[in-house]
Amino acid sequence: MTIIPATIDHLNDLIPLFDGYRIFYRQKSNPKAAKEFLYKRLTKNDTIIYIAYIDKKAVGFTHLFPSFSSVSMEPLYILNDLFVDTQYRNQGIGGALLNKAKELCKEKNYKGLALQTEKSNPAQYLYESMGWEREKYLQYFWNIDS
Repeated sequence: MTIIPATIDHLNDLIPLFDGYRIFYRQKSNPKAAKEFLYKRLTKNDTIIYIAYIDKKAVGFTHLFPSFSSVSMEPLYILNDLFVDTQYRNQGIGGALLNKAKELCKEKNYKGLALQTEKSNPAQYLYESMGWEREKYLQYFWNIDS
């Protein structure tokens, strides 16, 4: 397995993975919108995407968004997306992608990584087995359509 930072050259490999990620969260498949979204991220360099390959096939990705902690006054990343193709799950790919994100934080001396997931997501066991801790804080979201 190889994990590399995604560039615009990897856009077509990312699209089906990103679309699969969105479908996992009960969104309608929309490869065209996925392409537009990813294209903006990759050309604006406003996020970091790592993509995992096995035998030249894209099998997973993680997507990091830069942010800050006002309390500690330190930069951090929000690990917004983590997805592994269903045919390649339980092979250590998700863990390897998480470790790659951890390495980036250490290289940049960032506070760490924050992530959120649904209560029903089976990947919670992976996060907790790799040292992630459930926070004591509640998370709220205001939707413009509300």
